[in-house]
Amino acid sequence: MPITFTRFPSPVGELVLAASDTALKGVFFPVHRNRAAPEEQPGWVEDDGRGPAGALLARVRRQLTEYFDRTRTTFDLPLDAAGSAFERRVWDLLRTIPYGATTSYGQLALRLGDPHATRAVGAANGKNPIPIIVPCHRVVGARGELTGFGGGLDRKRWLLEHEGVLLMLGRA
Repeated sequence: MPITFTRFPSPVGELVLAASDTALKGVFFPVHRNRAAPEEQPGWVEDDGRGPAGALLARVRRQLTEYFDRTRTTFDLPLDAAGSAFERRVWDLLRTIPYGATTSYGQLALRLGDPHATRAVGAANGKNPIPIIVPCHRVVGARGELTGFGGGLDRKRWLLEHEGVLLMLGRA
């Protein structure tokens, strides 16, 4: 099944949105060292605004616009991120972190029932192919410090500030 993509201008830079006919597959930041440009991906086609994938991408754009306009705090979209069973469990858990809140990798590991899985949770978080909508930016270090983010720490900081999360001095 082909993947349809579109570009979406946002306050954190241009995003590439990718969907099948039935679900959102990815949200990508403009520069990603491990991924070719959308038009170079085998089987990817640019959205022409028609068909089920085009309708879904229009819905994604509308919900992201509402999020950036601060009129939406949760997303209601069909998602289908490719990943292992563990990664999918972590990504499902990320979706339970409320808008304007943060949690740590260790807290997520505890919620998964394995306090020793902190690093595995961090690795799964880093592989999240649907950032913002699956809010991996809401995960911080054990002491509240900003840690890795596929879009870069500046974007992570922006997203957290956008959501009203107050970052204390020294949490850069």
